[in-house]
Amino acid sequence: MSEDVFIIGAGIHPFGRTPGLSGLQQGVFAVRQALERAGLAWRDVQFAFGGSDAAGNADTMVSELGLTGIPFINVANGCATGGSAMFGAYSTIKSGEFDLGLAVGFDKHPRGSFSPLPADWGLPDWYGETGLMLTTQFFAMKIQRYMSLHGITPHMLGAVAEKAFANGVLADHAWRREAVDIDTILHSQMVSDPLAKFMFCSPGEGAVALLLASGRKARELGLPAVRLRAAAVRTRPPGSFEVFSPALDLERGGSPTSVASQAAYEMAGVGPEDIDIAQLQDTEAGAEIMHMAENGFCADGEQTAWIAEGRTRIDGSLPVNTDGGCLACGEPIGASGLRQVYENYVQLIGQAGARQAPGRLRLGYSHVYGAPGVSAVAIVER
Repeated sequence: MSEDVFIIGAGIHPFGRTPGLSGLQQGVFAVRQALERAGLAWRDVQFAFGGSDAAGNADTMVSELGLTGIPFINVANGCATGGSAMFGAYSTIKSGEFDLGLAVGFDKHPRGSFSPLPADWGLPDWYGETGLMLTTQFFAMKIQRYMSLHGITPHMLGAVAEKAFANGVLADHAWRREAVDIDTILHSQMVSDPLAKFMFCSPGEGAVALLLASGRKARELGLPAVRLRAAAVRTRPPGSFEVFSPALDLERGGSPTSVASQAAYEMAGVGPEDIDIAQLQDTEAGAEIMHMAENGFCADGEQTAWIAEGRTRIDGSLPVNTDGGCLACGEPIGASGLRQVYENYVQLIGQAGARQAPGRLRLGYSHVYGAPGVSAVAIVER
C-alpha cells in the first residue's frame, strides 16, 4: 500500500532566545499550537518522530503532552534532524501503518559557535587542532573556492544577507527582525574571509511541529492541507567535499544536496522549473548561493544574474527563504529543517501574512544540509 501524505497542521515557537523555557517546553508549545489549529487532541496522534541536538530527547515530551502509549521515535541527524524526523513520519504514513502522526523538532543552544569534537565525528585530533571543527572556517574556505571558480563577488554575499534580514522583518517567528543595509553588512566585522558578521546565522532556540495525515484522514478532517509529494534524505557520495571532510578528492563527485534533490524531483515527478517557492539552507550567505545550483535552480555562476535581478526576492520569479532563512531566524538544529516546511505550508495555504509571496503557489521546495554531509529535501503541493 502507498498512501498519499498531507500536512494538515503546523505550530511554531518563535526562534531566538527564550529565557525561562527549555527547548523541550518550546517543542511542547509548538505541538499544542499545531493541535489547537487543527482542532485535534494529543490522544488523536498515533505516532511521532522528533529530535533535538542540545535540548534532550524528544520522546520525553509525553510527560507534558500526555501518557497515551504513543510510539515516539527520537531522531538525531545534525542540521538535518528536523528533515529526517519528517521523512520518518512521511514514510510511516505512506506505508499505511498509521493515519495521523507528528514530526517535531526543537533546540536550545548556548551562546557562541557550535563546538563539535573530532572524535564524535570519526576524525583525528589534528583536524580539530587546525581549527576546521569550527564550521565558520570550513564554510569560508568552501565559498572562497566557489567564488574563484564561478565569479561570485562579496557583493553577492551581502545581497543575500540583506534580503534575509528584510524578509525576517515580515516574519513574526524570526529572531532578527531588523533590516540591515548592504553597506553595513559588507563592512561589518570579518569572521572568516570572505564571510563577515552579518553573513552568518547564529545558534539559537525554537521549535516546530507538523501534523501529517494520510489522504483518507485529511479528507475526513477537511482542514487546509498541502500534499507532501516528496521527502528524501541522502548522505554524501564519493568525491563530495562536505563539513568535516578531511580532504578534497581530486576526482570530484556530486554532493548530498544534489543527490537528495534529484531523488525528490523524481519522487514528485516534477523539475526545478516547476517550483514556485523555495527554502534553502543558508547557514551563511554563501550556502544559499551554492545551494541554488546544487538544487538545480540555476547553473554555477548564474546566481549573479538571479540575485542582481531580484529573482529570489519575495516578489521575484522564485522567492527564496521568504521568512529570512537561518540568517534571520537563527538555527536551533532540531527545528531548522521543519521551519522551512512550515514556511512553505503557510505560504501555500495563503496564511503567510506580510511576507506572503504573490500569485498562485502550487509547489514549495525545502532543503536542509548538515554535517558530516547529509541533506533532506521535501516538496509540497497545494
